[in-house]
Amino acid sequence: MRFISEEDSAALVDHALAFAAAREALIAAVAPGTTLFPAVLGHGSEPANRFSIKSGSTADYAGLKVGSFWPGNPDRGLPRHNSVILLFDQAVGRVDTVIEAGRVNAYRTAAADAVAASVLARPDSAVLAVFGAGNQAEFECAALARILPIRTVLVVARDHDKVAGFAERLRGQGAAVEVRAASAQEACRAADVIVTATPARAPLFEADWVRPGTHVAAMGADAKGKQELPPALLERAALYCDLPEQARTIGEFQHAPAAAELRAIGAVLESGEGARTDPAAITVFDSSGIALQDLTIARAILAKWVSKGHEPFGG
Repeated sequence: MRFISEEDSAALVDHALAFAAAREALIAAVAPGTTLFPAVLGHGSEPANRFSIKSGSTADYAGLKVGSFWPGNPDRGLPRHNSVILLFDQAVGRVDTVIEAGRVNAYRTAAADAVAASVLARPDSAVLAVFGAGNQAEFECAALARILPIRTVLVVARDHDKVAGFAERLRGQGAAVEVRAASAQEACRAADVIVTATPARAPLFEADWVRPGTHVAAMGADAKGKQELPPALLERAALYCDLPEQARTIGEFQHAPAAAELRAIGAVLESGEGARTDPAAITVFDSSGIALQDLTIARAILAKWVSKGHEPFGG
C-alpha cells in the first residue's frame, strides 16, 4: 500500500493540477459507467465534531474520501478541516493508495468553482464578492483569479482581522488583486461573481441585490439545513450543480423550487459549449462536492509523486 503524507500531498498540489482534475471529475460524473454513492454524514462522540464519507466508481477507478470538521481544532493549533482519500486496487479489493489531503481538499473544492465559472461567468468578470474570509474563501478567490480577469475582491466577513490579511494571503497564491471589506449589499451590487464559502443556515444576502449577468457559486452547503442563498434568487436564475440528486438533498438546491431544472455542469463541459448565451442571465452553481473530485485529484497527485522517483506500486 502506498501512503502520501499531508506534507507531501501539499507540496505536490497546485491550482493548475486541481483545475484539470476537477474538470475531469465533473465530466466523468455524467459519463456511462459512473456510480456516485449517497454521502454518509456522521459525527464523533462530541456531536459538534462531524465527518462525511463520499465514494464513487468509474470504469477505470474507485475509492472514497473521508472529510472531517472539528471546530475546536484551532485552539490546538490545528485546522478545522481534514481529509483522507483512499484509492482501491480493484483487482483484489484492497486499498492501493492512502493520501492525507487536508490542503489538497481546499484546492479541490475551489477548482470545481473555477471550472464552473469558466463556462458560466461572463468572461469580462472583474469584481468578485466573497462571503467568508477563512481558508476556503482564500482558495476560492485564488482559483477564480486564474481563469477570470478579477481585479477587485470584496470580502464580506464578521472578522475584520481576517480581511486585513486576505490580500497578502492571495498574493502568496499568485493573485495580485485589490482586496477590501464590504457590506453584503455593497458587495452584491458591485459584483460580477459572488462566492459563498460559509457554514451558514440562512440566506447571506437579498436576491434583489444581485445584478443581471452575475454568476453565483454556493460552496458551503453540504448537509441538510445548510443555506447561503435567498430562495427568491433560485426562482429566477439558471441552476447548475455537480450532481443534481445530491444537490436536492444536501446542497444549496434543497431550497430550490421543486419544479426548477437542475443541470449537471459536467454535461455543459462535455458538450464543449459555453452555458452562458445571455449576458444578462444570472447563473448559480451549487457545489456540494462529489467523490470523483477527490479520486481524480488523488490520481493526479499519485502520478506526480511517482514521477518524482517514488515506487509506482505499493508494497
